[in-house]
Amino acid sequence: MHFETAAVWAANSASLNWVKPLWIVAAGVAGLTIAFFALYYLLVAVAPKVAAIAHTTAKEAWAQPLFWVTLALGSVLLLVFPFIPYYTLGEDVKMIKDSGLALITVLSIMLAVWTASVSVADEIEGRTALTLLSKPVGRRQFILGKFLGVLAPTASMFVMLGALFLATVSFKVKHEARESAAGDPSAADCQAEMVQIVPGLVLKFMEATMLASISVALSTRLAMIPNLVLCVTIYALGHLAPMFANAFRESRLVSFFGQFVATVLPNLDDFDIPAAVSTGRMVPLIYLAWAAVYCVLYSTVAMVLALLMFEDRDLA
Repeated sequence: MHFETAAVWAANSASLNWVKPLWIVAAGVAGLTIAFFALYYLLVAVAPKVAAIAHTTAKEAWAQPLFWVTLALGSVLLLVFPFIPYYTLGEDVKMIKDSGLALITVLSIMLAVWTASVSVADEIEGRTALTLLSKPVGRRQFILGKFLGVLAPTASMFVMLGALFLATVSFKVKHEARESAAGDPSAADCQAEMVQIVPGLVLKFMEATMLASISVALSTRLAMIPNLVLCVTIYALGHLAPMFANAFRESRLVSFFGQFVATVLPNLDDFDIPAAVSTGRMVPLIYLAWAAVYCVLYSTVAMVLALLMFEDRDLA
Protein backbone atom coordinates (compact mmCIF):
# COMPACT_ATOMS: atom_id res chain seq x y z
CA MET A 1 0.00 0.00 0.00
CA HIS A 2 2.82 2.34 0.85
CA PHE A 3 4.49 1.52 -2.46
CA GLU A 4 1.26 2.39 -4.35
CA THR A 5 0.96 5.70 -2.50
CA ALA A 6 4.60 6.51 -3.25
CA ALA A 7 4.09 5.66 -6.92
CA VAL A 8 1.00 7.92 -7.15
CA TRP A 9 2.87 10.76 -5.41
CA ALA A 10 5.82 10.38 -7.77
CA ALA A 11 3.52 10.41 -10.80
CA ASN A 12 1.71 13.52 -9.59
CA SER A 13 5.00 15.21 -8.78
CA ALA A 14 6.37 14.43 -12.24
CA SER A 15 3.22 15.81 -13.89
CA LEU A 16 3.81 19.12 -12.08
CA ASN A 17 7.45 19.43 -13.06
CA TRP A 18 6.53 22.34 -15.34
CA VAL A 19 5.38 24.35 -12.28
CA LYS A 20 8.67 24.09 -10.39
CA PRO A 21 10.70 26.43 -12.68
CA LEU A 22 8.07 29.15 -12.33
CA TRP A 23 9.82 30.46 -9.23
CA ILE A 24 12.26 32.06 -11.68
CA VAL A 25 9.36 33.90 -13.31
CA ALA A 26 8.03 35.06 -9.94
CA ALA A 27 11.49 36.22 -8.86
CA GLY A 28 12.00 38.02 -12.17
CA VAL A 29 8.66 39.83 -11.93
CA ALA A 30 9.41 40.86 -8.34
CA GLY A 31 12.87 42.08 -9.30
CA LEU A 32 11.58 44.08 -12.27
CA THR A 33 8.84 45.63 -10.13
CA ILE A 34 11.37 46.73 -7.51
CA ALA A 35 13.67 48.09 -10.23
CA PHE A 36 10.76 50.00 -11.80
CA PHE A 37 9.85 51.76 -8.56
CA ALA A 38 13.53 52.41 -7.79
CA LEU A 39 14.01 54.08 -11.17
CA TYR A 40 10.82 56.08 -10.72
CA TYR A 41 11.83 57.46 -7.33
CA LEU A 42 15.30 58.18 -8.68
CA LEU A 43 13.68 60.15 -11.51
CA VAL A 44 11.52 62.00 -8.97
CA ALA A 45 14.66 63.01 -7.08
CA VAL A 46 16.64 64.02 -10.18
CA ALA A 47 13.94 65.47 -12.47
CA PRO A 48 10.64 65.90 -10.61
CA LYS A 49 8.86 67.67 -13.48
CA VAL A 50 9.77 64.94 -15.95
CA ALA A 51 8.66 62.32 -13.42
CA ALA A 52 5.31 64.09 -12.94
CA ILE A 53 4.63 64.19 -16.69
CA ALA A 54 5.70 60.55 -17.07
CA HIS A 55 3.49 59.50 -14.16
CA THR A 56 0.45 61.31 -15.57
CA THR A 57 1.01 59.88 -19.05
CA ALA A 58 1.40 56.34 -17.70
CA LYS A 59 -1.74 56.65 -15.55
CA GLU A 60 -3.73 57.81 -18.56
CA ALA A 61 -2.42 54.89 -20.62
CA TRP A 62 -3.25 52.35 -17.89
CA ALA A 63 -6.77 53.83 -17.65
CA GLN A 64 -7.38 53.48 -21.40
CA PRO A 65 -9.61 50.55 -22.44
CA LEU A 66 -7.05 49.68 -25.12
CA PHE A 67 -4.50 48.67 -22.48
CA TRP A 68 -6.86 46.21 -20.77
CA VAL A 69 -8.33 44.91 -24.04
CA THR A 70 -4.82 44.29 -25.37
CA LEU A 71 -3.77 42.63 -22.12
CA ALA A 72 -6.87 40.42 -22.09
CA LEU A 73 -6.50 39.47 -25.75
CA GLY A 74 -2.85 38.60 -25.32
CA SER A 75 -3.54 36.56 -22.18
CA VAL A 76 -6.30 34.54 -23.82
CA LEU A 77 -4.23 33.79 -26.92
CA LEU A 78 -1.18 32.82 -24.88
CA LEU A 79 -3.32 30.39 -22.86
CA VAL A 80 -4.75 28.90 -26.06
CA PHE A 81 -1.44 28.49 -27.92
CA PRO A 82 -0.24 25.40 -25.95
CA PHE A 83 -3.32 23.43 -26.97
CA ILE A 84 -3.15 24.24 -30.69
CA PRO A 85 -1.86 21.27 -32.73
CA TYR A 86 0.86 22.67 -34.98
CA TYR A 87 1.62 19.34 -36.68
CA THR A 88 5.36 20.06 -36.72
CA LEU A 89 6.57 16.55 -35.83
CA GLY A 90 7.86 17.34 -32.38
CA GLU A 91 8.68 21.01 -32.97
CA ASP A 92 5.56 22.45 -31.34
CA VAL A 93 7.56 24.02 -28.50
CA LYS A 94 9.54 26.07 -31.02
CA MET A 95 6.33 27.10 -32.75
CA ILE A 96 4.76 28.35 -29.54
CA LYS A 97 7.92 30.34 -28.81
CA ASP A 98 7.75 32.07 -32.19
CA SER A 99 4.00 32.65 -31.91
CA GLY A 100 4.22 34.02 -28.38
CA LEU A 101 7.10 36.38 -29.14
CA ALA A 102 5.34 37.70 -32.24
CA LEU A 103 2.07 38.21 -30.36
CA ILE A 104 3.63 40.08 -27.43
CA THR A 105 5.70 42.23 -29.80
CA VAL A 106 2.76 43.26 -31.98
CA LEU A 107 0.46 44.03 -29.05
CA SER A 108 3.10 45.98 -27.15
CA ILE A 109 4.18 48.01 -30.18
CA MET A 110 0.55 48.76 -30.98
CA LEU A 111 0.03 49.97 -27.40
CA ALA A 112 3.22 52.07 -27.45
CA VAL A 113 2.42 53.76 -30.77
CA TRP A 114 -1.20 54.38 -29.81
CA THR A 115 -0.24 55.81 -26.41
CA ALA A 116 2.38 58.09 -27.94
CA SER A 117 -0.09 59.35 -30.52
CA VAL A 118 -2.82 60.03 -27.99
CA SER A 119 -0.64 61.53 -25.26
CA VAL A 120 1.40 63.83 -27.52
CA ALA A 121 -0.51 64.59 -30.72
CA ASP A 122 -3.94 64.89 -29.08
CA GLU A 123 -2.62 67.11 -26.32
CA ILE A 124 -0.99 69.40 -28.88
CA GLU A 125 -4.14 69.56 -30.99
CA GLY A 126 -6.34 70.02 -27.93
CA ARG A 127 -4.00 72.71 -26.57
CA THR A 128 -3.53 70.81 -23.35
CA ALA A 129 0.20 70.97 -24.01
CA LEU A 130 -0.01 74.77 -24.25
CA THR A 131 -1.60 74.93 -20.80
CA LEU A 132 1.05 72.63 -19.37
CA LEU A 133 3.93 74.54 -20.95
CA SER A 134 2.57 77.83 -19.64
CA LYS A 135 3.71 76.57 -16.25
CA PRO A 136 7.43 76.30 -15.41
CA VAL A 137 7.77 73.20 -17.60
CA GLY A 138 10.12 73.22 -20.58
CA ARG A 139 9.49 71.56 -23.91
CA ARG A 140 12.39 69.18 -23.36
CA GLN A 141 10.90 68.07 -20.06
CA PHE A 142 7.54 67.62 -21.77
CA ILE A 143 8.91 65.37 -24.54
CA LEU A 144 11.14 63.33 -22.27
CA GLY A 145 8.34 62.86 -19.74
CA LYS A 146 5.96 61.74 -22.48
CA PHE A 147 8.47 59.22 -23.80
CA LEU A 148 9.08 57.72 -20.36
CA GLY A 149 5.34 57.73 -19.71
CA VAL A 150 4.78 55.74 -22.90
CA LEU A 151 7.46 53.23 -21.95
CA ALA A 152 5.90 52.50 -18.54
CA PRO A 153 2.68 50.80 -19.78
CA THR A 154 4.66 49.13 -22.56
CA ALA A 155 7.08 47.67 -20.02
CA SER A 156 4.22 46.55 -17.75
CA MET A 157 2.58 44.85 -20.74
CA PHE A 158 5.83 43.02 -21.49
CA VAL A 159 6.25 41.93 -17.87
CA MET A 160 2.70 40.61 -17.46
CA LEU A 161 2.37 38.92 -20.84
CA GLY A 162 6.00 37.78 -20.71
CA ALA A 163 5.49 36.05 -17.36
CA LEU A 164 2.40 34.28 -18.68
CA PHE A 165 4.24 33.38 -21.87
CA LEU A 166 7.12 31.77 -19.98
CA ALA A 167 4.64 29.75 -17.91
CA THR A 168 2.90 28.51 -21.07
CA VAL A 169 6.25 27.53 -22.61
CA SER A 170 7.07 25.48 -19.52
CA PHE A 171 3.64 23.85 -19.65
CA LYS A 172 3.96 23.19 -23.39
CA VAL A 173 7.12 21.14 -22.80
CA LYS A 174 5.17 18.83 -20.50
CA HIS A 175 2.08 18.82 -22.76
CA GLU A 176 4.12 18.04 -25.88
CA ALA A 177 5.91 15.17 -24.15
CA ARG A 178 2.59 13.70 -23.07
CA GLU A 179 1.10 14.07 -26.57
CA SER A 180 4.08 12.25 -28.11
CA ALA A 181 4.07 9.59 -25.36
CA ALA A 182 7.65 10.49 -24.44
CA GLY A 183 7.09 10.55 -20.70
CA ASP A 184 7.02 13.50 -18.34
CA PRO A 185 9.97 15.88 -18.79
CA SER A 186 12.04 16.91 -15.81
CA ALA A 187 11.84 20.32 -14.19
CA ALA A 188 15.28 21.08 -15.65
CA ASP A 189 13.97 20.42 -19.17
CA CYS A 190 11.06 22.81 -18.67
CA GLN A 191 13.32 25.41 -17.11
CA ALA A 192 15.83 25.22 -19.97
CA GLU A 193 13.15 25.82 -22.61
CA MET A 194 11.66 28.64 -20.57
CA VAL A 195 14.93 30.45 -19.84
CA GLN A 196 16.07 30.14 -23.44
CA ILE A 197 13.33 32.51 -24.59
CA VAL A 198 14.02 35.30 -22.04
CA PRO A 199 16.61 37.07 -24.27
CA GLY A 200 13.98 37.15 -27.01
CA LEU A 201 11.62 39.08 -24.73
CA VAL A 202 14.41 41.51 -23.85
CA LEU A 203 15.21 42.11 -27.53
CA LYS A 204 11.57 42.61 -28.40
CA PHE A 205 11.20 45.20 -25.64
CA MET A 206 14.16 47.07 -27.13
CA GLU A 207 12.38 46.98 -30.48
CA ALA A 208 9.20 48.38 -28.93
CA THR A 209 11.27 51.10 -27.22
CA MET A 210 12.74 52.29 -30.51
CA LEU A 211 9.36 52.38 -32.21
CA ALA A 212 7.90 54.27 -29.23
CA SER A 213 10.64 56.90 -29.57
CA ILE A 214 9.91 57.22 -33.29
CA SER A 215 6.19 57.55 -32.57
CA VAL A 216 6.80 60.29 -29.99
CA ALA A 217 8.94 62.18 -32.51
CA LEU A 218 6.31 61.86 -35.24
CA SER A 219 3.54 62.88 -32.83
CA THR A 220 5.07 66.33 -32.47
CA ARG A 221 4.07 67.05 -36.06
CA LEU A 222 1.51 64.47 -37.16
CA ALA A 223 -1.93 63.44 -36.01
CA MET A 224 -2.68 59.95 -34.74
CA ILE A 225 -3.70 58.24 -38.02
CA PRO A 226 -0.68 59.36 -40.09
CA ASN A 227 1.54 58.49 -37.14
CA LEU A 228 0.13 54.97 -36.96
CA VAL A 229 0.50 54.46 -40.72
CA LEU A 230 4.11 55.66 -40.70
CA CYS A 231 5.02 53.54 -37.68
CA VAL A 232 3.56 50.42 -39.33
CA THR A 233 5.52 51.24 -42.49
CA ILE A 234 8.73 51.76 -40.51
CA TYR A 235 8.14 48.47 -38.68
CA ALA A 236 7.74 46.60 -41.98
CA LEU A 237 10.70 48.29 -43.67
CA GLY A 238 12.87 47.83 -40.59
CA HIS A 239 12.46 44.07 -40.96
CA LEU A 240 12.60 43.89 -44.77
CA ALA A 241 15.23 46.48 -45.75
CA PRO A 242 18.29 44.26 -44.98
CA MET A 243 16.74 41.47 -47.02
CA PHE A 244 16.14 43.76 -49.99
CA ALA A 245 19.68 45.14 -49.79
CA ASN A 246 21.17 41.63 -49.86
CA ALA A 247 18.76 40.10 -52.37
CA PHE A 248 19.03 42.79 -55.04
CA ARG A 249 22.71 43.68 -55.02
CA GLU A 250 22.83 43.56 -58.82
CA SER A 251 20.24 46.33 -59.00
CA ARG A 252 21.95 49.54 -57.93
CA LEU A 253 18.71 51.43 -57.38
CA VAL A 254 17.07 48.76 -55.21
CA SER A 255 20.32 48.08 -53.37
CA PHE A 256 20.80 51.81 -52.71
CA PHE A 257 17.23 52.09 -51.45
CA GLY A 258 17.69 49.09 -49.20
CA GLN A 259 20.98 50.42 -47.80
CA PHE A 260 19.48 53.88 -47.29
CA VAL A 261 16.45 52.51 -45.46
CA ALA A 262 18.63 50.18 -43.38
CA THR A 263 20.80 53.15 -42.39
CA VAL A 264 18.09 55.70 -41.61
CA LEU A 265 15.43 53.41 -40.19
CA PRO A 266 16.03 51.02 -37.28
CA ASN A 267 17.38 47.64 -38.29
CA LEU A 268 14.68 45.64 -36.53
CA ASP A 269 15.74 42.37 -38.11
CA ASP A 270 18.62 42.21 -35.61
CA PHE A 271 16.08 41.91 -32.79
CA ASP A 272 14.64 38.65 -34.12
CA ILE A 273 16.10 35.37 -32.87
CA PRO A 274 14.60 32.64 -35.10
CA ALA A 275 17.95 30.86 -35.36
CA ALA A 276 18.34 30.68 -31.58
CA VAL A 277 14.77 29.42 -31.17
CA SER A 278 15.11 26.79 -33.90
CA THR A 279 18.42 25.47 -32.58
CA GLY A 280 17.58 25.82 -28.88
CA ARG A 281 20.65 27.94 -28.14
CA MET A 282 20.92 30.86 -25.75
CA VAL A 283 21.50 34.32 -27.18
CA PRO A 284 25.01 35.46 -26.11
CA LEU A 285 25.14 38.25 -23.54
CA ILE A 286 27.48 40.25 -25.76
CA TYR A 287 24.77 40.27 -28.45
CA LEU A 288 22.24 41.59 -25.95
CA ALA A 289 24.71 44.25 -24.83
CA TRP A 290 25.34 45.53 -28.36
CA ALA A 291 21.60 45.45 -29.09
CA ALA A 292 21.01 47.53 -25.95
CA VAL A 293 23.65 50.05 -27.06
CA TYR A 294 22.01 50.29 -30.48
CA CYS A 295 18.58 50.71 -28.89
CA VAL A 296 19.78 53.49 -26.57
CA LEU A 297 21.61 55.33 -29.35
CA TYR A 298 18.72 55.14 -31.82
CA SER A 299 16.14 56.14 -29.20
CA THR A 300 18.37 59.06 -28.18
CA VAL A 301 18.62 60.24 -31.78
CA ALA A 302 14.84 59.96 -32.12
CA MET A 303 14.36 62.01 -28.95
CA VAL A 304 16.77 64.69 -30.20
CA LEU A 305 14.80 64.81 -33.45
CA ALA A 306 11.57 65.07 -31.46
CA LEU A 307 12.97 68.00 -29.47
CA LEU A 308 14.11 69.78 -32.64
CA MET A 309 10.68 69.38 -34.25
CA PHE A 310 8.85 70.40 -31.08
CA GLU A 311 11.00 73.45 -30.27
CA ASP A 312 9.53 75.59 -33.05
CA ARG A 313 6.08 74.02 -33.05
CA ASP A 314 3.40 76.68 -32.72
CA LEU A 315 1.11 75.41 -29.99
CA ALA A 316 -1.27 78.34 -30.17
